[in-house]
Amino acid sequence: MLAATKVKLEPGRLLIAGRWVETVKKFDSINPATAEVLTEISVASGEDVDRAVGAARHAFEDRNGAWRKLSAGERGRLIWKLADLLENNIDEFAELETLDNGKPIFESRYVDMPMVVDVLRYYAGWATKTYGETVNTFETAFTYTLREPVGVVGMIVPWNFPLLLASWKLGPALACGNTVVWKPASQTSLTALCFGELAVEAGVPAGVLNIVTGPGEVGRAMVKHPGIDKHAAISIRGCLRSDAEC
Repeated sequence: MLAATKVKLEPGRLLIAGRWVETVKKFDSINPATAEVLTEISVASGEDVDRAVGAARHAFEDRNGAWRKLSAGERGRLIWKLADLLENNIDEFAELETLDNGKPIFESRYVDMPMVVDVLRYYAGWATKTYGETVNTFETAFTYTLREPVGVVGMIVPWNFPLLLASWKLGPALACGNTVVWKPASQTSLTALCFGELAVEAGVPAGVLNIVTGPGEVGRAMVKHPGIDKHAAISIRGCLRSDAEC
């Protein structure tokens, strides 16, 4: 168990359109090992979810915006930069994950966080390898497939591997040119919010990554939101019922 922490625990806010947003309603983030209150986390309202989805939609659709102007190679380098920043702060992220989740520090430091770094670098490489196909049909036709981003992706992530499972969703979503609204589990929101700080530091364009926190009602608002593209673009990991209640 960690006897002391080097990590400065700031009250959690929402990340919407590249800005940190305060909310009136908060809830306590609890250390499951000691029942100690670690910090306060913001509760997103329905309006906050609307704004987060709207920011993601604008970042995706604005053809003159920073995200649409990035080449596949530039997207890959940006994801790689996120991996580098995480690796540079790996001890702090591991400690936060253990304080918030309750798992042993060895697992957070030497399993979860290194895997997050590796996953991000893996998908950084895939950004330039999303190929289409040509199909030999008949002489007067040219038939081909073109892979395009889905649009706005909603991520609802459970508590057991908070940042690792998020990386499985976030890496491919960004590599393919999508924008994201991310809801971490209410029990384990801290590393998601700190990752949002890395995204701002790395220069991820405003609206590309939005983070909304709170209980299951926040996730339900995301699932029902018409601005998130297709049901397939809501990425939920774990039991549907438990995720909806996170």
